[in-house]
Formats: sequence, structure tokens, C-alpha cells
Amino acid sequence: MLETFSAPGSFFRGNLHGHSTNSDGRLDPAEVCARYQHEGYDFIALTDHFRPNYNFPITDTTAYRTATFTTILGAEVHAPQTSRGEEWHILAVGLPADFPATRADETGPSLARRCAEAGAFVAIAHPHWYQLTLEDARTIDAAHAIEAYNHTSELHCARGGGEEMWDALLLEGRRLNGIAVDDSHFHDADAFGGWVMVKAAHNDPDALLAALKAGHFYATQGPTIASVEREGDDLVITSSPAKSVALVGPVTLSERATGTAITRARLPLTKFAGQWCRAIITDASGAKAWTNPLWLTA
Repeated sequence: MLETFSAPGSFFRGNLHGHSTNSDGRLDPAEVCARYQHEGYDFIALTDHFRPNYNFPITDTTAYRTATFTTILGAEVHAPQTSRGEEWHILAVGLPADFPATRADETGPSLARRCAEAGAFVAIAHPHWYQLTLEDARTIDAAHAIEAYNHTSELHCARGGGEEMWDALLLEGRRLNGIAVDDSHFHDADAFGGWVMVKAAHNDPDALLAALKAGHFYATQGPTIASVEREGDDLVITSSPAKSVALVGPVTLSERATGTAITRARLPLTKFAGQWCRAIITDASGAKAWTNPLWLTA
């Protein structure tokens, strides 16, 4: 958490999960990139469904990079099957263009490992949407992160959250970060609802990918976080105006500040000693931002 804000560089806004006509999206890759660039994004990862019916696409977006906008290659990869009989959904950002097709005998966990070994930032996708079990989530040991918020899942069936699964894994000691994504398909208004702010030296694919793997980012639906600093036994958070700034940790542990337009909150860390906590900033409209966990262990 703290390294995100102390690391050198600038914050870059990006969507890590979205689809085009190369799988089940409505818009072609050029138009998807154009729309995100027009909306003020610094980068996106176009992650089409890596399935045989789409010919296992790693959508090439390199032609749409500019001096101020870049792209990272990736895919949403799939394999049979979870304990509920569902196809696995695993986000892999930073795959090589020639990443080999999924093997017939490949499992979700082994596919996730192969993505990570190929250089990808791997995330557990929309766990609430397809009711991924905690037991299944544990097996994705290559994951760097989990989708704390998936905008399309929230719009379509009010199952966009992933915080409960995130906290359950943190409680078991998994050092897992949290992302917010669109999962946009552009069949309806499913874009620009969740993104990451990545702290990197440059807005280029290699720097962004390295920062993602290092956890130098926060996730948001709109609120901005300017700084998070530790001062003795307190955590000091400055942000855009908020109605609530909360720290949550294992089980029921929490601290919070509430008001009408909080821009600076000082919260004690004492009760989280030897464990972990993460911050949630909520604005007047109910939009949230999430930091990655702060581990207070030796």
C-alpha cells in the first residue's frame, strides 16, 4: 500500500479487462481503444476471450498506441472446470502475442501458472458473478490480484463485487492485491465504471506491467487517492472529498472516519498490529476506491 504512493513516477489510468469483436464485444479493437482514449484513459488491456470458438485470440492493439496512450496485450483465459461445473475465468494481462492455445487437458490453476510464467499479471476474475468458491480461488496460486469490482457484472446482475473473497484469502495469508475493471463489451453502458491508477515511471507496457506486479496501484470507481503515509502508529490518507474513509482488516477489525467532504483522514493502526489492513474511500455518490493491503507483519 505505502509503496504505491512513495514510488517514483506518475499515476496512469487504465482498464485491465475488456472485449472486442475478436470475441464477444460489439466494437472492433480500434474503436475500443479510441473510446477509452477519448475518455481520458492512459492505457488499456484488451482481453478477448481465449477460447477455441474465437481461435484463441491475443488481440494485437499495438497499432493504436500513441505518444499519450498505450496498450498491454492480454486475454481472459478459460479452462474446464470449477467445482461448480463452470468454466474458469482468469484475467492475464501482459501475455506474449504468440501465447500457445489452451491444451485439452489443462486446468484453470495450471493455465494461470502458464500465463504467469509467460510474463502476465494474473487476476481472479469476477468471483461473485459466477459464484467461485473459496476452495477454487485458493488453487489459483499464480494470481497477483483479484477483481474487487467488475463493472459489467454489477450492471448485469448486481454481482460485481469481490471484496468478500479478497478478504477471505487475505485472512489465510495470501498477499493478493485488488483491481477494479470494466469487463466492457459495449453492448450496453458497461464501460468507464471501474479502473486502476498505476504508479509507474513511464506510460509504456513494460513499466506498467512491472508496476502492476509490484502492487503499485489502487483501484477505483471514481475517488482519487493522493497519498497514504504512515506516521507512527497512524495511517494518514489524503483523497478527493469523501463521506467515509475506512480501514478494514481480519474478521471484524476496522477503523473509520466519516463526514461530508473528508480530504484527510488519520486512522490508528494499533488494532491491526501483526496482521493486515486495507483502505476504502467512499464518496457522496457511493463510489469507492480501494488500496492494496498494508501488511503489518514482521
